[in-house]
Amino acid sequence: MPELTGDPKQHPDSKFQDSLTGSCLCGSITVTIKDKELFSKPRGHLCHCSNCRKVAGSFVSSNLLIEADKVTIDDRDGTLKTYEDRATGSGNPVYRTFCSADGNFYYLHGLTRSNSPVKSETQAYPGKIVLKMGMMPRIPQPEYEGFGLHRHEWQGKHEGVTTFKTKWAGPDREKMDA
Repeated sequence: MPELTGDPKQHPDSKFQDSLTGSCLCGSITVTIKDKELFSKPRGHLCHCSNCRKVAGSFVSSNLLIEADKVTIDDRDGTLKTYEDRATGSGNPVYRTFCSADGNFYYLHGLTRSNSPVKSETQAYPGKIVLKMGMMPRIPQPEYEGFGLHRHEWQGKHEGVTTFKTKWAGPDREKMDA
């Protein structure tokens, strides 16, 4: 049996003092974050909106809004593709970038997931990108949880994470009751 590498406890925060690198399933896309403060405090957010759940292929998406100049994305085999998502709550497009080769892996093995999400971009956050953190060996503790109203009733609450009814950012965000 090959060595299992997915346990985040195998990757202590101290290992990522200067940078954190992850990849898509096939390894064609690698993403490196250069941010010395990545694990110094809660960062990122969990999102329960239907679009993020679909992109993640899961009940929640782990995201990190970060300055684009702190991120390097390498596309070894030319598999990076972008989908213009216009089915958004704001009506503004979100550009969702993913590895197109991983979709073939899932298809050939009879699985339903269609890609490995890499990032999203929107005009709402100029100069920033939303990284999809599932590709990383270790994820910072999230600071926020968005679309808490869309959370499944069987999900537990995350201690120390502020939950918002829908949007977690912007002037019209509204906290959920405890």
